[in-house]
Amino acid sequence: MNDSRFNQQRREQPEPQEGSRPVPKVVLTVIGLLLLWAVFHLYTSFNPMPASVGDDRVAADFAVPATADGGQLYTANCVACHQASGAGVPGVFPPLSKSEWVDASDPGVMIRILLHGIHGPLTVEGVQYNGEMPNFARFSDEEIAALVTYVRSSFGNTASATDAKTVAQVREATQDQKSPWKGDEDLGLLLDK
Repeated sequence: MNDSRFNQQRREQPEPQEGSRPVPKVVLTVIGLLLLWAVFHLYTSFNPMPASVGDDRVAADFAVPATADGGQLYTANCVACHQASGAGVPGVFPPLSKSEWVDASDPGVMIRILLHGIHGPLTVEGVQYNGEMPNFARFSDEEIAALVTYVRSSFGNTASATDAKTVAQVREATQDQKSPWKGDEDLGLLLDK
């Protein structure tokens, strides 16, 4: 009987003990050597660049120009629908390239479209589009003028430029327009016939 109790005790795991098991000295040595190597490497590879190597730019060189850039405005706001080429998406978004709405002798036509947007059927180059164009009334007169000028002189268009004064006049003349233009119905009379 004593043998069975002794055998049972031998099969049991020893009681856990609290204590510290230090990190092995080999590991501490490797860490120390890596630290010394890193400090040595940083010390030997540090190479301050003399000021004469710089590109001579100052903070003013990074300032955003005060004038609006029509190309940037087009890229940020119009490319998704009218595409980078100005060709639009057939049957969905009308083209701006060689469009009668863009090439009209009066830049006020395009300004009106940008200020109030369009809802409903609009015919461009003989193809009818029936969709929505948001308004960009939140843009300043300078920004709208830059955008109109950019589109009217890009994508094969050769129409005249416009200025912020013209945009301000159109904005004032159409201030009672609270909803988008009804495409051909509202804007058709403005085109050169």
